[in-house]
Amino acid sequence: MSQTRYTDTRRLYTKPQNLNDAYGPPSNFLEIDVSNPETVGVGRNRFTTYEIRLKTNLPIFKLKESRVRRRYSDFEWLRGELERESKVVVPPLPGKALFRQLPFRGDDGIFDDSFIEERRQGLEQFLNKVAGHPLAQNERCLHMFLQEESVDKNYTPSKIRQA
Repeated sequence: MSQTRYTDTRRLYTKPQNLNDAYGPPSNFLEIDVSNPETVGVGRNRFTTYEIRLKTNLPIFKLKESRVRRRYSDFEWLRGELERESKVVVPPLPGKALFRQLPFRGDDGIFDDSFIEERRQGLEQFLNKVAGHPLAQNERCLHMFLQEESVDKNYTPSKIRQA
């Protein structure tokens, strides 16, 4: 009979976890929520804004908590800037929903609650993917988008230096 060799299947030694490790604050975290959609304006000047809440302890961000409001076109601007300025593969945004913008549809089109919720989820997913990327975190446009009250679309692109 030949002898069969078995690979060592013992677990690696891990450090025992104490209560502080288990329930203390995480070493690094970045939480981004897109919520509270508000539709403003009338007629062709009507649009929906979304509240973006950021909480982090990453040293690259100057504010550890921030809240700003952005509309879909601001997300399009951010995506374009990241594609142009960074070496990051930028995920797609939720679609433009051109069919929903046609008149005489019988529903609220792009202002329908179900569409706004679907778009909100897509925008939140987009932001979390982008902001979670270490190279994107160095881009000034991302910091401006997440933490400044208004987006200066005439800004000078640059990298953020860690404090």
